[in-house]
Parts: sequence; C-alpha cells; structure tokens
Amino acid sequence: MGTTSPRRVLYWSERFWPTIGGVGISASKLLPALQARGYQFVVVTLKDYFDLPEQDQFKGIPVYRFPFWSSLAKGDVSRIVELRRRIVQLKQAFLPDLVHIGFLGGSVVFHLHTFDAHTPPLLVSMDSTFPDQQLGRDSLVGCTLRSADWITCVSAARLAEARKLVPEIINRSSFIYNGRETPSCHPAPLSFEAPRLLCLGRLDRIKGFDIALTAFVSIVSHFPKARLVIAGDGPERGELEQHTARLGLQASVDFVGWVRPDEVPALMNTATVVVIPSRNEGLPNVAKEAALMARPLVATDVGGIPELVVHEETGLLIGKEDTFALAKAIIRLLEQPEVAAEMGGAARLRAQQLFSLDRYIDAYAALYRRLIDGYVTKN
Repeated sequence: MGTTSPRRVLYWSERFWPTIGGVGISASKLLPALQARGYQFVVVTLKDYFDLPEQDQFKGIPVYRFPFWSSLAKGDVSRIVELRRRIVQLKQAFLPDLVHIGFLGGSVVFHLHTFDAHTPPLLVSMDSTFPDQQLGRDSLVGCTLRSADWITCVSAARLAEARKLVPEIINRSSFIYNGRETPSCHPAPLSFEAPRLLCLGRLDRIKGFDIALTAFVSIVSHFPKARLVIAGDGPERGELEQHTARLGLQASVDFVGWVRPDEVPALMNTATVVVIPSRNEGLPNVAKEAALMARPLVATDVGGIPELVVHEETGLLIGKEDTFALAKAIIRLLEQPEVAAEMGGAARLRAQQLFSLDRYIDAYAALYRRLIDGYVTKN
C-alpha cells in the first residue's frame, strides 16, 4: 500500500519570524505543529525590514524573502517584473495544494498578479484592523477577500466587522482564536506591597500606552511604591519617554525594551495587574499570556478584547481613551487584593479552556483538510 504524499501549503505573510508580533508568533507555533501532522510548507515573506538572507529555513520550513515593499515604493518596473517571475517560478516548482495568506498586506498584490501560475484554494486570515469605509471591488483588500475560498478572523468581533464590510464572504468565513501554550512556570502570588503594572506590546499609538502613563499619575499618588513597566519597542518609544518626563514620572516608570517571547511568562509573573489600554485591537496575545499567568487585566472594551476579558470576572473593561476610568479600575484592584487574585485565577482557567494552542492547531488542521479535500473533489 502506498503512502499519502504531504499536502503542500504556501504560507504568505508579511509578518513572519524573526518579526515579533501576534501574527509572527502565532505562525511560529502553527506551521511546525501542522508540519508534524503531515503538511509541507513554504513561506513567502518580506525582506525589506531585515538584513536577512533571501532563502532561509525556520524549523525545517523553507523561507523565501522578497523585497516587495522597496520595489513597489521605488516604482522599479524591472524589479517588479523580476519579482513576479520569481513568484511564478516558486509556485510552479512547489505546486501548493493551498495558499494561506497569514497577514494581508500590500505584498499580496504579487500573489494576485501571479494567480494564474497555479490556482489552488485560497485561505486568508485577517488580524489587522479594517478600514472604516466600504471596501471597493478594486481595492487590494476587497479583491483578495472576494477571491478567497475561506476567510478566518481572530475574533468574533473581527468576523462581524469583515462580514459587514464585505457581505459576500458571510457563507465562507469563520473565526479561530489564536492559541497559546500554558507556560511551564507556575504563576507567582500577586504582589501588593510594591505593585507593578505592566504594559506589553509594540510601542505604537494604537496600543494606548500614553493613556496608561497619564492614568498612572493618579495611581502613583494613591500608591507611591507603584511602578509602571512598559515592555516592547516601536516608533512611539521616544514620544512615550518624553511624555513620561512631562508627567514627572521618570522615577516610577521603567522602559525595558523588547522582551523575547520565551521570557514573557517570567515578566508576567512580576506584574500585579496587566494593563491593555488599546485604541483598537484584534485579539491581543498579551491578554492570553497574562491570563495564563493568572494576572488580572484592565483593558479597553474594543475589538476582540471583550472575548478575552470577562468584565468583573477575569478583569475589568473600560471605555476607549478614558484615562479616569482606567486609573479608577486599576486602583480598585490594588485596593482589593482578594478580588484581583480571584480574577487572575478565573482568567487562567478560562484561557486554558478557550485559548489553548492545541485547540488553535486542531481548528486550522481541520480547515486545511476541508479546503484541500473539497478542491480535489471539485476538480
């Protein structure tokens, strides 16, 4: 009896290892796990932001990096034509059974313009925020979603948003929660003697860390030993440091920079409360990581956050850009240690049930199988 050949998947994403962020981290878990289940991957991603080789490997998975953005930005026609030729060559050599777009960005135009080179089913995963206006048929996002055989979103909120903007996808879309492994280290007790508040993520305006700094003025007046730890890096770091100085908080705020993913559980273990003051979100991994370490959360009621944080059960939800409400919620938890600890414990239990890594991998394995088998049957 012959053996079944591996199902081949071309994974196309502008964010992939070593890019740090929700999409890149999730892919770094998903692809090797599905490879172990018999799928064969090739990754197409950007070369523009890192001094990395054009051909590489990640845990045995071939990675091809292309200077998509720089070629488009310069309008270099000869380079664009050459990149198109190389993508056609890659597709025809690999002959994927499925194309999975893991992050929908501008580089996807190269997939659309080489679609005829090989035409397997297309799966698009949406993590980013949609534009406010209706997506036109000629827009890149609109064309990609309408040509997809299936679309996944990271939360029910994102799925509802996508279906509202592109009603044609209602019957070929779903949401799959990104999963996280339960850390091997055990959650430490919450510390209230010198409470530590933690903001973790890309230092970008959308994350709202400036709001947390403003709220911290009131918090430190109630709890003089409190510290705010801001972990991560990004374009807003300089402005956030200046904002800290303007508020006179330099002695109570620590900017610790980028944190390796495997070091995040230990960092969470030092926090009394994890704060997510985002202006917009999909399904932030930091909330899952905090919950798995039994940390109570104070977060804004935006995007998929209410699917992660159950108000008054696993944390507290506040309105967007409401500095007063943010400070009030954090002060409440610091004044009620038993309530904070109970919320942290409830958050851990819920995260283990709903946001496990195995559940996430199982969902994509089933979807891959359904799309590939359906395409084979149809053809």
